Amino acid sequence: MHPLHLASIDLNLLVVFDALLAEGSVTRAAARVGLSQSAMSHALGRLRALIDDPILVRTARGMIPTPRAQELIGPIRAALAQIETTVARPARFDAATARRSFALATVDYVELILLPRLVQKLFSDAPNVDLIARPYDSEMFGSMETGKIDLAIGLFPSVPAGFYRQRLLEETYLCVVRRDHPVVRSKLTLRAYASLPHALISPRGEGGGRVDEVLAEHGLTRRVALQIPHFLVAPLIVAQTDLVLTVPARIARAFAEMEALRIMKPPVELGGFSLDQVWHERQAKDPAHAWLRGLFAEIAREC
Repeated sequence: MHPLHLASIDLNLLVVFDALLAEGSVTRAAARVGLSQSAMSHALGRLRALIDDPILVRTARGMIPTPRAQELIGPIRAALAQIETTVARPARFDAATARRSFALATVDYVELILLPRLVQKLFSDAPNVDLIARPYDSEMFGSMETGKIDLAIGLFPSVPAGFYRQRLLEETYLCVVRRDHPVVRSKLTLRAYASLPHALISPRGEGGGRVDEVLAEHGLTRRVALQIPHFLVAPLIVAQTDLVLTVPARIARAFAEMEALRIMKPPVELGGFSLDQVWHERQAKDPAHAWLRGLFAEIAREC
């Protein structure tokens, strides 16, 4: 007898084998697995050739298994049970006992607005779950495809095929100047806004933005005296200079509480933007990943 290779075995025959041994009848085994009687007879023939054994033999008491079949039925049923357990729906994610980490691609805006509350929730509900924040860049979609990044949170005008997105929150803009600014008093006029030196936050290094587009509609331009990639540094600089900074409202309010800053409405309508979380379809059904996405959505609602 030649050794068998797994690639040459139709694993459906193991299900047939189990049914035949359980029922002791080709007819009843066929009904059990949803085959016709002729298909079951054909499968029995293939099994006999595969195992090189009759498997079931006819006696005065009906069909009975051979010693070889009795020897095999225990291991085969255990293997089928293991396969069923492996491919069954994943177990519910238990945050209280889980030990794992998640990698996030995001910007410091998200780190300031969402992560403090998220970490508080983890400490209370999932004490052994860790977070790793990674740069928000052009490589993150590929990293999500390979599993190096679990979730990306930020501004996404579009996402590639195979990715899901969920809206977390809507954001508007406010202006920030230092509290004792020599020009700006209780109100920021359009003329002052266009003439003052600006700080621009540009995480990806591109110049210009919504402010420049709106000013152009009014026949105005501005001077960007400082361009930096990070949200969290800019208000600290503005608090010590005469720069004006236009930032998401939640950032402005957070730093006005900590620094000598004054916040006010822009003198022109700048609209706003949406913050989304994005993930690859390979993670869509994972209970742990779904739990993390739900947690971010819950915290965003609280904001």
